[in-house]
Amino acid sequence: NEYKSYLSMFSLGKQVIAKNKQPLVSTLRAFTGSCISPDIGLTDEQKEYREAAMNFAKTELSPKMQEWDITEEFPVDVIKRSADLGFGGLFVSEEFGGLGLKRLDGSVIFEALSQGCVSTSAFITIHNMVNAMIHSFGSEEQRQRFVPDLCTMTKIASYCLTEPGSGSDAAALVTTARKDGNKYIVNGSKAFISGASATDLMVVMTRTGGKGPKGISALIIDPTTPGVSFGQKEKKVGWNNQPTCVVNFDDVEVPAENLLGKEGEGFNLAMHGLNGGRINIASCSLGAAQQCLEDVLQYTDDRKAFNQPLHGFQNVQFKLADMATKLTTSRLIIREAARALDNKEPNAMALCAMCKLYATESLFKLIDEALQLHGGYGYLKSYPVQQFWRDTRVNRILEGTSEVMHMIVSRDLLKNL
Repeated sequence: NEYKSYLSMFSLGKQVIAKNKQPLVSTLRAFTGSCISPDIGLTDEQKEYREAAMNFAKTELSPKMQEWDITEEFPVDVIKRSADLGFGGLFVSEEFGGLGLKRLDGSVIFEALSQGCVSTSAFITIHNMVNAMIHSFGSEEQRQRFVPDLCTMTKIASYCLTEPGSGSDAAALVTTARKDGNKYIVNGSKAFISGASATDLMVVMTRTGGKGPKGISALIIDPTTPGVSFGQKEKKVGWNNQPTCVVNFDDVEVPAENLLGKEGEGFNLAMHGLNGGRINIASCSLGAAQQCLEDVLQYTDDRKAFNQPLHGFQNVQFKLADMATKLTTSRLIIREAARALDNKEPNAMALCAMCKLYATESLFKLIDEALQLHGGYGYLKSYPVQQFWRDTRVNRILEGTSEVMHMIVSRDLLKNL
C-alpha cells in the first residue's frame, strides 16, 4: 500500500509539473562541442562505446530510474539485457565471451550508463569486477566453468569483502575457511553485500591462515549452498533498487577447486579488484554529475525570476562555471587513473585512490549545488536530481572510504623519504 501511494504521488507529480511546464525527467541530451562534452579526448571507437551505453541508458534505465527507487525493484531482466551489448564481460577476453576492453573504455561506458541510473550501473560495475577477477586469477577450469555465464549474465555475481566488524580495516576480517580434505568449511558473516540474495555466484574473502593480509584467501561460493543464509534487506538512503544485506556462512562446504588463486593471495586479489572498482565507482559519480549539470542548465533556462531566466544572474553563472570545472577536472583524473591501471604503471594504485577521492567528493558537491539551484523542486522526489544526490552519497564510502583514499595517496607520497 505504501508503494502504491508513492507511485500515485509520482504520477500526480508528473501531471502537475507538466501543466507548469517544469522539467521532470532527465533528457539525456548530448552536449557535443561543449566544454563539458564527455567525448573530448575519446577515440572514435570509445565514442561508439559511449553511444551504445547512452542509448541503453536512455531506453532501459532512465525511464524507470525513479520508479525502481520507490518500489525497490531489482531490475534483473534489464541488467541481463545489458549483456547483449557485452556489458557483462567488459574486461574479459573475447575467448571467454567478453569484449576485452581497457579500464578507460569501461570508465566511459559506466559514466554513460550512470546518466540513466547510478544504482543499476553500480551493480553492473560490481558484476564486472567479480568476472574480471575470476578471468585474471582463476584456473583454466574455473574460467571455463564460470566466466562465459558471467559474460552473458546467465549468472550474475556479488563481491563479499566487508564484514560487520571490518570495513576499512579489511585485513582484519574474521570469516574463516578451514581446509577439510577436498573442501573448505566456511563460517562467518559478510555485510553490505550488493545484490546479495539475488545473485548466482559470490567471490568471498576468507581467512585460511593467520592474522593479517597474508592469511586471507578468496573462494567462489554458490549462494544456494547449504549453510548460506541472508539477513533482512537493508533500508538505505540510496541504491534502493538493488538488495543489500548480510550474508551468513554456517559450516558451508565449498569444494577446494573453488579456491581463487592460491591460499594467502586473497588480499592481493581483493586490492587488485578494488583498484578497478574505484575507477568504476568514480565513473558512476561522473555520469550522475554530468546528468545533473545538463538538467540544471535546462532548469535555469526554463525557470524565471525577476523577469529573467535564473542563468541571467551572474551568481548563478559563476556557480555553473564552478560545477563545469569540477566535472571536467574529475573526468580528467579518472581517465588518467584508468590509463595508469591499463599500463600497469607503478603509481596506478595511488592514482586510482586519488581519482576516487577527488571525483566522488567534488561531484557530490556539484550534485548538491544542482539540487540547490532547483530550489524547492530539487527536494521533490518527482525530480531526478534528489535521487542522483542520494545514489552518489555512498560512493564516498564504498570501495574504500575517502579517509582511506587519503591514506593511500599520502603513503605513496612518503614512501621514498
